[in-house]
Amino acid sequence: MTKLSVNINKIATLRNSRGGNVPNLLKVAEDIQEFGAEGITIHPRPDERHIRYQDAYDLKPIVTTEYNIEGNPIPKFMELVLAVKPTQVTLVPDSIDQITSNAGWDTITHQSYLQEVIAEFKSSGIRTSIFIDTDLKLIEAAAKTGADRIELYTEQFASEYEKGNTDAVQPYAKAAVLAHELGLGINAGHDLSLENIQFFKQNIPNLAEVSIGHALISESLYLGLQNVVNMYLHRLQ
Repeated sequence: MTKLSVNINKIATLRNSRGGNVPNLLKVAEDIQEFGAEGITIHPRPDERHIRYQDAYDLKPIVTTEYNIEGNPIPKFMELVLAVKPTQVTLVPDSIDQITSNAGWDTITHQSYLQEVIAEFKSSGIRTSIFIDTDLKLIEAAAKTGADRIELYTEQFASEYEKGNTDAVQPYAKAAVLAHELGLGINAGHDLSLENIQFFKQNIPNLAEVSIGHALISESLYLGLQNVVNMYLHRLQ
């Protein structure tokens, strides 16, 4: 079964909006795991507008499943990840002021840089994943960086699927097949939801993990967090 890692950035956004500790980020992470999710994802950004760097440290003893930290490997981020030692680090080429991730790595142009960064993380026993688009040349180049996995950037699929274009999954399927042949594990994330997750899962071979935050938290406002986590788990079976 494909693992579900829940991104809790939106919980931190809600907490920060009032300046206190409601909702309690650590308690929510604990509960999400109790509800059956197999991982917790956070994406701290330099301005700490949602996840704070201290949250990454505080969550370490709370996350008993898989702990995934996403971000651009600037020095401050690398220092954080090397200190916390999560299960996985997902490298995302975000600019400092970016609202949300909107592109994968150019693994050809940045190959030597990624090789250096990944080698440092792997020397500390941290699994590495590269956020990436479906271009097969970029997948081939990703395999040369030493990364353990790729995370397919799924916004284009989600947008087209909403319009009824189910063929939009094909580039992702082809990318997944090639990645598997090259020895890369396959993750996916961005705009995956209850509406499209089952179809995506059924069409992507060897899908190891999905990371879902915005949609899952939004859906939970109507359906309840425990219920939504279990709805995702059911669709991913």
